[in-house]
Amino acid sequence: MPIVEENDVPYKSVNTGVMHACGHDAHTSSLLGAARILNTLKDNFEGTVRMLFQPGEERIPGGAKLMIEEGVLENPRPHSIIGQHVLPQLEAGKVGFKGGMFMASADEIYVTVHGKGGHGAMPHLAIDPVLIAAHIVVTLQQVVSRRSSPLTPTVLTFGKVVANGSTNIIPNDVYMEGTFRTMNEEWRTKRARYNEKTAETLAESMGATCEFKILKGYPFLVNDEDLTERARLAAVEYLGIENVVELESRMTAEDFAYYTQLMPACFYRLGTGNVARNITSGIHTPTFDIDESSLETGMGLMAYLAVKELAL
Repeated sequence: MPIVEENDVPYKSVNTGVMHACGHDAHTSSLLGAARILNTLKDNFEGTVRMLFQPGEERIPGGAKLMIEEGVLENPRPHSIIGQHVLPQLEAGKVGFKGGMFMASADEIYVTVHGKGGHGAMPHLAIDPVLIAAHIVVTLQQVVSRRSSPLTPTVLTFGKVVANGSTNIIPNDVYMEGTFRTMNEEWRTKRARYNEKTAETLAESMGATCEFKILKGYPFLVNDEDLTERARLAAVEYLGIENVVELESRMTAEDFAYYTQLMPACFYRLGTGNVARNITSGIHTPTFDIDESSLETGMGLMAYLAVKELAL
């Protein structure tokens, strides 16, 4: 990820401005370990286990969609799929499960407001795109709170606003980037139209124009209830009931969601934190790290879950 790592560890990133800040190195290590375990035990079970690594998860369209299109789920077609992702808020040695709707869909929003630049001391001679962009951000938040059902999880966040004016310069344009997330496909589609129409109409009413682009991202991630319960019970067998927790739904998104739309799936979380060692930073932060003992849990549990599923 485009983050400057601040950890002082032997495996710190050697490339300034790029770091493993979401745990995908841990995921790869865990899956390689699971493959080694299963290969060692291959004479003790019957069936086929396919190992899927995860390329390009952080960017739309995501590796899962491309892999599916290239036939990764065919010849033979799996009867179920299980995925694992780190969770630094959970102590190493523990895992968490959530059946049903688990993670949100995620669409990317790109907005450019075209106004008329001018001197900051003479705003009446300009069409201020900064003010108009601010109104758009606030108004779209009101659409979230007043057009969506309170029972439908919905998040709209703008994380990038670029004006490039100055203390006394009103720029011609303002550029913004954001994300829209929900757990309802019908509302997802409706809201996309609301967003675009609201932004364009508001900009026009203030004398400006607005280019509004929505890039459709990952669908919602839904865990099959039966498979997730089987996986949870298997985790209890493998780790002990004290190390298996129930998770809440999350508004984060995952390209693993594409798999969950096609077959029974279970996406669970692997604890990687260690409060005693101050390994507590969240993903996507400069100090994200893992307690490496969690890799033993990750690889062992994945191998165990695979063997249990083959025994059905």
